[in-house]
Amino acid sequence: MELVWTVKSVLATVLLCGGAFIMLVGSIGINRLPDFFSRTHAAANVDTLGILLFVGGLMVHEGLSINSAKLLLIVVFLLLTSPIASHALARRALLAGLIPWFAKDHAAGTAPSASAGGDPAEGGL
Repeated sequence: MELVWTVKSVLATVLLCGGAFIMLVGSIGINRLPDFFSRTHAAANVDTLGILLFVGGLMVHEGLSINSAKLLLIVVFLLLTSPIASHALARRALLAGLIPWFAKDHAAGTAPSASAGGDPAEGGL
């Protein structure tokens, strides 16, 4: 019984730490990426993978109970809504005229239009 408790604790800790790491890296990505579309992608990854790992760790830690069933419902809700919401947000921004940033623009020394993101003082995001 001691071995089962130890394995459960280690697995829960790994999932919780993995989720926290993904959320940290995604948060840094949201701040460092150049335009709206890249930031939306980073936020979607944080929502989907980071939170799911974290909630999965909570489920393993809780064991088989009503609380883990409630956490499973949260996981299903996040799996259904997070990718759809980020896709809808990015699509609406593209239809509104927001221009994506490309690495070739940076290499050529040309800047995308002000509506594509960048410095808020210049009219960007």
